[in-house]
Order: sequence, then structure tokens, then C-alpha cells
Amino acid sequence: MSDGSSLLPASVLRNLADKLYERRKNAALEVEGALKALTIAGDHEKISAIIMLLTSDYALSAQANQRKGGLIGLAAATVGLASEAAQYLDRIVPPVLNSFTDQDSRVRFYACEALYNMAKVCRGDLIIFFNKIFDALCKLSADSDPNVQSAAHLLDLLVKDIVTESDQFSIEEFIPLLRERMNVLNPFVRQFLVGWITVLDSVPEIDMLGFLPDFLDGLFNMLSDTSHEIRQQANSALSEFLQEIKNAPSVDYGRMAEILVQRARSTDESTRLTSITWINEFVKLGGEQLVPYFSNILGAILPAIADKEDKIRVVAMETNEEIRSIKAGIAEGFDISAVLNIARRELGSEWEATRLEALRWILLLLERHRTEVLSFLDDIFPALLQALSDKSEQVVILVLEVEACIASDVLHFHDLMLILVQRFKMDPIILEKRGALALRRLCVLLGAERVYREIATILEGEVDLEFARTMVQALNSILLTASELADQRALLKKSLSSSQGRDLFVALYSSWCHSPMATISLCLLAQAYQLASAVIQVLGESDIEVKFLVQIDKLVRLLETPSFTSLRLQLLEPARHPALLKALYGLLMLLPQQSSAFKILRTRLKAVASSALLQSQSSATEELPGIHAWRTTFGGSSAHSVVSTVSSIDEERERHADLTNGFTGINVSASLQQFEAMYRQHNQLQIGESQGMFEARKALVHSSQNRDDSATRQVKANGFVDGMVLSGLRSTRRN
Repeated sequence: MSDGSSLLPASVLRNLADKLYERRKNAALEVEGALKALTIAGDHEKISAIIMLLTSDYALSAQANQRKGGLIGLAAATVGLASEAAQYLDRIVPPVLNSFTDQDSRVRFYACEALYNMAKVCRGDLIIFFNKIFDALCKLSADSDPNVQSAAHLLDLLVKDIVTESDQFSIEEFIPLLRERMNVLNPFVRQFLVGWITVLDSVPEIDMLGFLPDFLDGLFNMLSDTSHEIRQQANSALSEFLQEIKNAPSVDYGRMAEILVQRARSTDESTRLTSITWINEFVKLGGEQLVPYFSNILGAILPAIADKEDKIRVVAMETNEEIRSIKAGIAEGFDISAVLNIARRELGSEWEATRLEALRWILLLLERHRTEVLSFLDDIFPALLQALSDKSEQVVILVLEVEACIASDVLHFHDLMLILVQRFKMDPIILEKRGALALRRLCVLLGAERVYREIATILEGEVDLEFARTMVQALNSILLTASELADQRALLKKSLSSSQGRDLFVALYSSWCHSPMATISLCLLAQAYQLASAVIQVLGESDIEVKFLVQIDKLVRLLETPSFTSLRLQLLEPARHPALLKALYGLLMLLPQQSSAFKILRTRLKAVASSALLQSQSSATEELPGIHAWRTTFGGSSAHSVVSTVSSIDEERERHADLTNGFTGINVSASLQQFEAMYRQHNQLQIGESQGMFEARKALVHSSQNRDDSATRQVKANGFVDGMVLSGLRSTRRN
């Protein structure tokens, strides 16, 4: 092979390495002329020798000026070769590409200039080096030297023109290179990448949409860039792609959906809005294809329903409704377990709207896939029970609807009631704050009588007597006051004549015995006045505690409510209902005279006495002996007159027994024994607790005495004891 140095004049070789640009430029023109002559002559050996000389002695030299000359010389050689340059590109281009990373910024600049001139000559033939050129340009777009950046930008524009007109460009080979760089944070690189994506997408022959999942995440990442220009470019590119998706006959929604779900959780508002908008369009365009991804999509949509941005909330709600409208089963890839897990997770969301929508999804799944959902009941039920303590009443109501839907089966109904009672037992705060709401709502959804009978059965065997009493008192309060249980109150009032009402009374009575006041109110409601009076007599035989008096106070006030209107009217017929009057006077005697409840009940009974007196005066010819006794004794205001009245009416009861208890079918004696047995259990429990507190207090005092004695001994040992100190210690011990 010829020696390249002998093929060019010594002055040319010297000027190629000169520090002055003009001399290097003139030398390059000499090289161009020489290569033209050799090309015409077809002397490929000498051409190769000159290219090797320019590469090894100049472009790859350790001297910066020689590297500059080598780059200019290689560009000039390419121009001189013209159409023949393509066969030498594998030797000309690599040294230029190597110079893009040169430590000297001027060398990098001349490398851009050299490749630019080569590209103008070779155009499409340069495509074989596209990936390497792209990689180099990507780095140069963020170069620290603005002149290099400018030169790289011009080269970039030329390469884009070449690519758009070439039929040899391979998008398949390019995409991995693009994907690797999409998460770069440098703003110049980002602009460079978005520019290339936009250009390639504009070429009809290049299917960028098919590779969108490979760089979609990177574009979304740019939406939160600090540069407004980059955000605008990324948003414009995404908008263009979304429009193409709408017009495309076939799109791979699944891969992109996974990316969108991740971006929907972004802290950047613009990113969240764009991703939710894309998901919304995806669901509309290819909902059935997205069925296997519904759980992931819901994981992004449900939190977005409570987003602080109005636009995001609106789009998220619309998307959620679109998904709900798509009826899909397991055969279509619908993952019930995954959707349930998402709903369960979102029940713990801090946002009420999200929690509500999660519950609506559970209801929808129960409606469409009941059997499958019930198989995962153990997974979701704890979360549902926890949600009963939610601060939002709407959430609690919806939780109860879900639980009622589950409990529509007989087996699950029992389980629900049992678990609900246990939940109230474990967390008394829920019973206190949400118990009434929960029970009233379940009565509406599942039937009041059914709910009350089941819970009464459960409480009948409850070993925690204190909890059972609290629970019964809550149930009793609802029974007496809630509008949802009006039918049950009416049924209990017919216990005298209706077997159904009597059955309900019997079903509730056993568990109601846990609370004396609940027992009395139930008897009064069911018109079992003789039993109510007997229960009150039992209560009078034991010590009355303050909390017990509070319960009597509540009962007295309940007697003034509409639930007991019929009872108050029956007081006008003391001969027919003597046990009622005796029961009420029994309550009056249990109350302290200075209490407001005593005054309320006494006022009511005085009104009854006046009414009875008027009645006796207007129908003296028909009055019964009991009424006569009432009239004569109530003429005075002494306590003796009241007792005489009650006794007289009690005698009348004997004559009219068939009117008071004959129709109820309630075994008063057995029922009273049942109450007494339960009452004794509660009293024994209280005695045991009192003894326990006494022993604990005793131990505490003993411990205090030991400490005092120890302190006394220590003081004596130190010689600081006098009579007053010892006296003080003994006084403390006695206290």
C-alpha cells in the first residue's frame, strides 16, 4: 500500500496541523482536490492510504491541532470522493464519532462540522451509522460549550432530514436506544428526544404508535419538568399520540394502561390529569381489552375521585362509571380477587369519596359475582367491620348495606349478627357512637324482627354480663324510639290478642332480662303489666345504685313519648289495668323524691287520679267497687290515700282477672323466675368486682404502709426524726 504522506505535499501535511484555522482550511481544500483526482483515476489504493494517514496521524493524534486538521481533512476527503465516498465510510466516520467525546471543545466542534459536511455528501448512505450518530448527538445536546451545542443542533437537523427521506432507517433498532434515554433529566437531552419522537412520528412509513409503550413513560415523566418549554413539547407529543390512538384500528392498550396507572399517582397535577384522561379514553375505546387490567386501573381511579383538582375528579368519576358499565366475567379475564383487594385497600383511604366508591364496588361485585365474592369473605370482612367506626355517616350506612347484602343468605345472616355483636363487644366506642345507626339501618335492610330475634338469641348466652346489659339497653332504646321499629312496637302492643306479638315478646324477654329497666319497658310495651309490677317488686328488695336510678329516669321519660300513648290512656281505666297502676307507683317509690323523674311521674299519676275521680262522679251508678275506693281515698292528698287507692284497685283485679292476664298466654311465674335468676347473676358479678376492688385497694394501702415504715426507719437512721414527723407519717398511713 502506498504511503499516504508521500501522496500529499509536505506543506499540506504541515498546514493540516497548524494552529490557524485558515491554514488548516486551505490544506483541507488541497486534500479535497487530491482525492477528486484519485477518484477520477480510480486509484483506490492511494485513496485508502490518504484516509489512513488522515485518521492515524491526525484525527487520532495526541495533539489537539492535528486532531482538528484530521477532522477537516476527512470531511474534505469525503467531499472529494463524492459518490464514491460510501465505500470508504466505514473508515472515515468512526474517527469522527470518536472525536465527539474529545476533551477539547474545539475538537468536538470540528467533529460536528466534519460530520455535517460528510452527511451532506453521503445522505442516506450514512444511515448505517445512525444509532451511533444519535447517541453522539444526544450527548452533545447537553454539551457544556454553547458553540458545540449549536453545531450539534445543525447536524441534528440535517440527520433528521436524511432519516425522514430514507427507506433504510430501522425503527426496531432505534427504539431500544430511545427507551434507554427517556428517563434522562437533563433539559437539553429531553428537548432533543422529544424532537426526534415528533419527527419520526410525522413520517407515514414509520409506525411510532406501535412502539409507544416503550417511551410513553418517559414522555409522561417530562410533564413535570421544571422547563415550561419541555412540558409544552411533551404535552403536545402526547396529545398527538392520543389522537392517533383514537383513529387507529388496533392498539395495545394493556401495556400502556400499566404505565398510565403508575403516572396517575404522580405528585404533579398535570401528569395526573393527563394520565387519568388517557385512561378515560382507553376505557371508552377498548374497554373489553382492558378487563384484565381493571384492578390496576381502579387502583388509580379510586384515589383520583377525591383529588384536590376538580378536573381530575370529574374525569376519574366518569372513568369509574364507564368501568362499572362494562359487564365482564372470569372468562374475559376479570380478576374478582384483585378488584376486591383494591376496594379493601381503599377502604382505608383518608378521603371519604374514595371510601364510598370502594364500598359501591363491593356492592356491585356482590350483585354480579356473589358466589365468588363470598368465597373471599374472610379477606374483606375485617375491613368492613373496621369501617363501622368511620367518621363519615355515609360510609357507615354504605358499609351496612354491603353487610346486609352479604347477610341476605341465612348462613351469612347469623355470621354477620354474631360478628357484629362481637365487634361491639371488642370496641365499645363503636357501640356508643355508631351502634344505634348500625342497628337501625340493618333493621331496614334485613327486617327489624329478624335482626332483633337473632341478636336476642346471641345475647341470651353471652358470658360477659356487663356487655350484655349494655347491648340490651341499646337495643331497647332503639326498639322504643326508632321509627324503623314502629311495626315491632305495634306488634308487641298486641301481645294480649296476637300470638305473633306474644312470640316476639318471648323471643326478646330472655336476653332483655340482662337489664331490669329494659325488662320493665318491654313488659309495659307488651301490656304484661302484672309481670312488670312483679319485676319492680324484686328490684325493691335489693340496694339501688345510682346508675340504676339513671335507668329508671330514662324509662320515666320514655313513658312520656308517643310509644307509650296507649299505656297512658289505659290509666284512665284503672279497674281494667290495676297492675299497670301498681307498676307505675312502684317505679315512683323507687325514685328519690327530689329527682326530676319523680316529679314527672307523680304529676302523671295525679292527673290519672283526677281523671278517675271525674269518671266516678259522672257514672256513680255503674262504678265498680275498685273505682269507688279510688274516689273515696283520692279525696285527700296523703300518702295513705294513694296506698288505699292501689289496694282497692288490686282487689278489683281479683274480680276481673280475665281482663288483665288471661289473654296474654305469658307465664308470669316462670318469667319472673327467669328474671330473678339473671338478676342474681348480675348482682354476684357486681359483688365480685367490688371485692376485687377492695382487695386491690387493701394491697395498695399495705404497699403504702410498707413505704411509710421504710421511710420512717430511714429517717431514724439519719438522726432527723422528731415527734411531729412520726406523727405525720402515722396520720398518712391511717388515711
